[in-house]
Amino acid sequence: MAAAHVGAVGLQTVCDWVLRFNDAGPVGLLTGKAPGPQPCVADHHRVALRQVVEDGPIPAVHGVVRWRIADLLHWLWNEFHASVSKQTLSRELRALGFRTLSARPRHHAKDPGAAEAFKKFPALLAQIAAHEAAGKLIEAWWQDEARIGQKNKTTRRWARRGTRPASQHDQRTRSAYPPGPGQRRGPGAAALHERGDDAAPAGDRPRRGARGAHAVVLLDQAGWHTSAKLPVPGNTTLPPLPTKSPKLNPVENIWRYMRDNWLSNRIFASYQDILDHRGFAWNSLVEQPWTIISIGLRDWAHRS
Repeated sequence: MAAAHVGAVGLQTVCDWVLRFNDAGPVGLLTGKAPGPQPCVADHHRVALRQVVEDGPIPAVHGVVRWRIADLLHWLWNEFHASVSKQTLSRELRALGFRTLSARPRHHAKDPGAAEAFKKFPALLAQIAAHEAAGKLIEAWWQDEARIGQKNKTTRRWARRGTRPASQHDQRTRSAYPPGPGQRRGPGAAALHERGDDAAPAGDRPRRGARGAHAVVLLDQAGWHTSAKLPVPGNTTLPPLPTKSPKLNPVENIWRYMRDNWLSNRIFASYQDILDHRGFAWNSLVEQPWTIISIGLRDWAHRS
């Protein structure tokens, strides 16, 4: 009977039982979940993949200036002899939080150290509070100018896959320049100028500030911002941003939001039409202070 039972069960099964018993004792004989096939991309692959994507390719070494799926497939094979499909690698990259995004231009002469030093922003406010502000409430404002006019842009839009939707694109050059300070708490203020170099950001700001407050208006180092001819009210301090570091100014993102939602894909019939649409876009934005906060939030500006 025993021999017949062994034959029915199968010699290989009995051998597996013996191996499991020797490995884990009686617990090893319990039926467990089958391990299944090993994944093509293991944890150590993911760690290395995340690092190499964040670092970007080295053109002299990898032969490309940006990573494509095909390039990363070759890299995985050269580094680990791991062969995966395009679909699998794409899924892994998305699971790691990566997407294909438009890169922001970075000036070759930008000083990363200056940008990091500027992020000690609360210390700067504390110094101003002890001297220029003399115990007054401090409001932090960010200032920038934008050209809004006929030489307009187009935006992404939903369309059927495989098509390329058309959009209106004016090539004329009449423009207006709204300098737009935005405050850390959300409110904004703007003034309209026909030229970008006749703006007076220091004078445009305080009208929306709290009574008796001292304004810290951060602005880039354009010539008309640093000119000795610029009238600066006594309740305002103008700390300059580091040179070639527009990413530090959240108003840059405000302009993009305005263009993407209200000003792009248009043909402006006249200069007055530019002014009317610019006013509508700005008024629509300032009615949404929480949108301004969410777009312009910088953690380092609030760090104590």
